[in-house]
This record gives sequence, C-alpha cells and structure tokens, in this order.
Amino acid sequence: MTHIYAQEAIETGNPILNIAIFVIFIVATLTFVIRATRKTSQKGSDFYTGGASFSGWQNGLAIAGDYLSAAAFLGVTGAIALYGYDGFLYSVGFLIALLVALVLVAEPLRNTGRFTMADVLSFRLQQKPVRTAAAISTLCISLFYLIAQMAGAGGLVALLLGISGGAAQAAVVAVVGVLMIVYVLLGGMKGTTYVQMIKAVLLVGGSLVIALLTFFYIKGGFNATLEAAVANHPQGEAVLGPGLKYGKSFLTQLDFVSLGLALVFGTSGLPHVLMRFYTVPTAREARRSVTWTIGIVALFFLLTVVMGYGAAALVGPETIQAAPGGVNSAVLLLSAKVGGTVFMAIISAIAFATILAVVAGLAITASASVAHDIYNSVLRNGQATEEEQVRVSRITVVVIGVLAIVLGIGAMGQNIAFLVALAFGIAAAANLPTIIYSLYWRKFNTTGALFSIYGGLLTSIILIAFSPAVSGAETSMLGADVDFAWFPLTNPSIIAIPAGFLLGIIGTFIGKPDNFPEKAAEMEVRSLTGVGVEKAVEH
Repeated sequence: MTHIYAQEAIETGNPILNIAIFVIFIVATLTFVIRATRKTSQKGSDFYTGGASFSGWQNGLAIAGDYLSAAAFLGVTGAIALYGYDGFLYSVGFLIALLVALVLVAEPLRNTGRFTMADVLSFRLQQKPVRTAAAISTLCISLFYLIAQMAGAGGLVALLLGISGGAAQAAVVAVVGVLMIVYVLLGGMKGTTYVQMIKAVLLVGGSLVIALLTFFYIKGGFNATLEAAVANHPQGEAVLGPGLKYGKSFLTQLDFVSLGLALVFGTSGLPHVLMRFYTVPTAREARRSVTWTIGIVALFFLLTVVMGYGAAALVGPETIQAAPGGVNSAVLLLSAKVGGTVFMAIISAIAFATILAVVAGLAITASASVAHDIYNSVLRNGQATEEEQVRVSRITVVVIGVLAIVLGIGAMGQNIAFLVALAFGIAAAANLPTIIYSLYWRKFNTTGALFSIYGGLLTSIILIAFSPAVSGAETSMLGADVDFAWFPLTNPSIIAIPAGFLLGIIGTFIGKPDNFPEKAAEMEVRSLTGVGVEKAVEH
C-alpha cells in the first residue's frame, strides 16, 4: 500500500490561489509591522532591541521564530525524508545547541552588553580593533545565513507555482530580498519580533497538524509511519539507522562529526540569536527566554521526525528529489498529500513568512553591527547620535538585501539545512571562542580576541571555499565540472572550531596585556550577578 502512496500524482494546486494566500499572509504580517512602527522611535534602543520591552515568554517565542528558519522546516524535514537517521542529526544538533547557549552565554551576555555581540567582546578590551573584527564576523555569518533563506524561498515558490526555470526562481529570490528590506525599514526590531512570535505559533501549529494528518492517512501512529517509510524507501531499513549519508567511508564519518560540532556549538555564536537577549529588560528574563525557546523548539523538532519519515512513506525520495525545489520540497509535498492543495498553499505561506521573519532579523543584526560598532564606535569615536546610527542601519539593510539576493540566486538548489550548518560552523569557530574567553578568562586580551575572531573566520571560509560544498561534486554549488576542492570535508568545524580556540590562546600569550583591570573586574561582577546592567541599559 505504501508504494501506491508514492505513485499517486501530487498536485500543487492553482497558482493563482497559491499566490492569493501568499499575499494575504504578507499583508497581514506587514500590518503588524506597521502597527509596531507607530510606537517605534528613532532611538537606537528601539530600532535594535525593541526598547528591551519584551517579557521572557514573548522573547522565547521570538527566539524560536528566529531559530526555526526555512532550514529547520524545509531542509531538516527533507534531509530526514532522504537520509533518515543521518538527517535527524540536524534536529538533535539544533536542539542541544540551545542548551549550550542557555548554560554558557544567555545570562552573562545579557548582563554585559547593550545592543550587539561586540559590546561584550570589547567591554574590557581595546574598542576599535575588537568591534571592527566582531562586526566583520557578524556580517559574514549573517550573509551565509541569508543565502540559505533566500535559496529556500526560491525553491518554495518554484514548487507552488510549478516553476522550473532558473530565471523565474531568481526573480522569486529578488522579491524576498525586497520584502525583507521593507519589513526592516518599516518596523525595526519591535515589528520583526511580533512577526516572529506569530510565525513561531503558526509554524509549530502547522507542523502539528501535518503530523496528525500523516498518522490519520497512514492509519497508524509513529511506528506505522516508520514501517511505511521503510517499505517505500529505496534503501529499506537502512533509513532507520546511521550511515545512509555519512557512513560510506572514514571521511564521511568525519564529516558527520564536523557537522554535529557546528550544529551544537554554532548557536552560541550566532549574532542574530545573541542579539535577542538584549530585547528583554533583565538577565532573568533572558534566561527564561531560552527556557521557553527550548520547549517550543523541542516540540517542533520532534514533529520534523514525523514529517520527514511521513514524507518518505507517502511521497517517496525519488518524487521529492525530482520536484522543483528538490530536497527542500518534502514537507510541502507531504502537506499536499495529506491535506490537499489549499492546505499545502497555507503551509507554504507559513514557510514563506518564516523566511521573511528570519531574514529580517538577520538584516537588523547585521545593520546594527555596522551602525553601532563600525560607524559610531570606530569611525565617529562614539559621538554619533542615535538618529544617525539608525539612518546608517537603514542604508546597510538595503546593501545587505542586494548582496543576499545575488548570493541567494547562486545557491539555489542546495539543501538549506546544509547551508545553514555552514553559517553555524563559522559562528562556532569565529565568535564562540572569543565570547567564552571574554566572559570567563581574565587574562584574555585584545590580541587573543583578534587572533580568535579573524583566525576562526578565515579558517572556516577558506576550508569551505576549497571543499566539496563549493566545487568538485554533483551536489556542490558550482557543480562537478568545476573542481578546485582540496579539503575533503563539506563542513569545516572539526578543524576550524579548535583552531579558533587555539588561536585565542596563542594570541593572548604573545600579545601585550590590556591595562584595564578595573573593567575586567567590572565585567566579571556584572556578567555573574547583573549588578549595574540596568543602569547601563538606561544610559
């Protein structure tokens, strides 16, 4: 019976109806953004952090909305549908990463900073070089993450509209970029946060409905779904065990470990997630935010397992790979199968809103880093007014939007969960060592910070550029015809993360100590107790 499931034709519905549902969602979310704009001043604190006015549960929903990107909904489900257990690594890694962030960075980061990650890194170090390095790292990570979301948008709308041509999908990516710019320019962090809260509820709710409909369609629970997936998957029972994607050789097993390291440690270095800790009034609320987020995200990633194996059972790996959007289309094809074309259009609209909310959050983070860290702190020596900073932020958003469109077009067809894992890897190598050392190692100095940030960033980018992720393989960005890959792994984290930590130590011992003992003591007290943070935020 399961073979019959996969052989039936799956329609994507009427393109006009699909577009109409998309427009409804876009208009509704823009309405929320515009309403929030009326209460958003030209102050930097309002534009960057929403005035630090959100409660723990509200910010928890927003972090979940930021975190549950197109990679989580489309890419992870597709990876599970094709590779089973090996695809499930994404779900486990993304969830455990939040626990690492809760234990290591959430509360001390909120206690120490004000707007951006660089506030923490430069607190007791030399301001200009450290802020510049942190801003460059933030821009690189945000661009990698944006590429993944843009590629997901192209595949999503291509499937709904039955578009297979590259030019048409590129036009879709361009539309997403323009909408992202509009969202951020209109609403700032406050408007984006409300959209992310709504999107998180819709995404988890939609996933729950898909999972329940899958059980109803198969006429059984999770065990029946797994049995149907085994019966319909070309690899049979191998889909339930490890090794289907990463078990072919010692190198692929190393790739598996490298990917796991990126996923687990990357979240604690992601600038757009870290920035969310500043949208709450206290460190206690920041901690509560992550607790709420963990509960919401845990539920969602449990549902991705059901949806992934459900797609393998009811749609089939061959159908998924042949569809416009490829592996990223699994959950959408499943929703069409179990709920019909209108339901698929609604789920697709939710996924589209997911992409818009995430890219808006990324754009705010990158623009805040340019305006607050580079323009104000480095170029203007801290003398720029908040209105000037917000103006520079808005200009930056436009520039980043254009870059994201161009790079997103180049990445179409890639598994977006894989692309996001690259961003996680860069964050873990460049940002996490510097954050950990700044918070917990009193001897850490400016030279160590620069070695750690630039060293981790360059190591990651160089290894990615010369890996099978970019060239030399059928699944690479440039295809198999172009081959300049000498690094054998598709994810660099197993090399780059230790390199970032090691370079931070080397730089600290060869560099001169920073003569700011009173700032080091203040940072230690503030990060651990929160004393003085409210005064700093008000100031």
